[in-house]
Amino acid sequence: MGKTIFWFRRDLRFEDNTGLLNAIAKGKEVIPLFIFDLNILKELPEDDARVNFIYRKLKLMNEVLNGCGSSMLVHKGDPISVWKKLIDLYDVEDVYVNKDYEPYARERDKSVQQLLEHHHINFYQFKDQVIFEEDEVVKDDGLPYHVFTPYKRKWLSKFTGPALGEEVDFSSFYKFKSDFPSLQHIGFDPSDILVKEPDISRAEHYERDRDFPGKEGTSHLGPHLRFGTVSIRKVIHLLKPAHEVFLSELIWREFFMQILYHFPRVVHENFKTKYNGIQWLNNKTDFDKWCKGQTGYPMVDAGMRELNATGYMHNRVRMVVAGFLCKHLLIDWRWGESYFALKLLDYELSSNNGNWQWAAGTGCDAAPYFRIFNPESQLYKFDKEHHYVNKWIPELESGTYPEPMIEHKFARNRALETYKRGIII
Repeated sequence: MGKTIFWFRRDLRFEDNTGLLNAIAKGKEVIPLFIFDLNILKELPEDDARVNFIYRKLKLMNEVLNGCGSSMLVHKGDPISVWKKLIDLYDVEDVYVNKDYEPYARERDKSVQQLLEHHHINFYQFKDQVIFEEDEVVKDDGLPYHVFTPYKRKWLSKFTGPALGEEVDFSSFYKFKSDFPSLQHIGFDPSDILVKEPDISRAEHYERDRDFPGKEGTSHLGPHLRFGTVSIRKVIHLLKPAHEVFLSELIWREFFMQILYHFPRVVHENFKTKYNGIQWLNNKTDFDKWCKGQTGYPMVDAGMRELNATGYMHNRVRMVVAGFLCKHLLIDWRWGESYFALKLLDYELSSNNGNWQWAAGTGCDAAPYFRIFNPESQLYKFDKEHHYVNKWIPELESGTYPEPMIEHKFARNRALETYKRGIII
């Protein structure tokens, strides 16, 4: 009997995995596959913490499979080249995946599907990483939403509760022994940065604590949703009606996903083209100070140092540091977006792009260009006792901490004038 391959990508779990459950239901032996995609990996540092996280999770999954006589099939390379080898090695009849909505992934999957169909192999895709995908929450005329609030209202009106999948039947996996590669074989070195375990219980006080970086008020769920080590349905299943603000953040995630799907140009362009005339200064020295956390503004510097050291940055602080780069320093949001893409453990193209354009004022439903955060008042309001900034800036009270690299009032006025001149009517 021919084999079924389930291709793991952004769904590194056995529990409540839509595509995997459908593959098992086909009734044929299932080969579990993961491909370390060189088209993605070639852009990453050799000790990338996210690759380390993926590797550790795959190793744990492989150990579970070994317990039932199976293995995780792990390959490295260009996906098309890998699939050509797999077609030669196995009598493959069906391939199952969960959908990925990013531009590169869509092109990759289209090419793989064409290859498989050429060999008379079925290719099945399933919705898994979202509650509603690109065309399920749209305006009455069928067009995508540009503004979050009406999108959220429609999302909630359609939502009837998450349906969790049944338990996985591990006897359905193909019985074979495959050597699990070392991290070095994949081309990477160990990282000292670790992904924290998610804590959904923090949804209980999320609305109260979420803006204060000195508190442990966030769930650390981001990387786990990004790589699918937890199911979005399971997360929402655990929420209570009182956790409305937490749920709203999950809806923002799907809002930005559908923006990216319908408007892939936002990867490199302003969503609002009227801002295309902005003349960014793009001073490399200023950018380097921002990257290193040496701007002289404690809230900004603490955030950047936290990011560089841990791969995390508190959500409130992300708004402050992004706004500072775009409006105080007049550096193109794409520079900051790229730096976050390199560092964030929870980096997700749609959310990262959407939030950076929100901060710059160029995106859909963005903060207006004249909304310019004062980093000093943000510090006073959200870290008054300096618990957060003292943790990341030990020299803050020593007299060696630098003066602000630019005066806020001057920077604000300069940003307002630059934006006004750059707006294309």
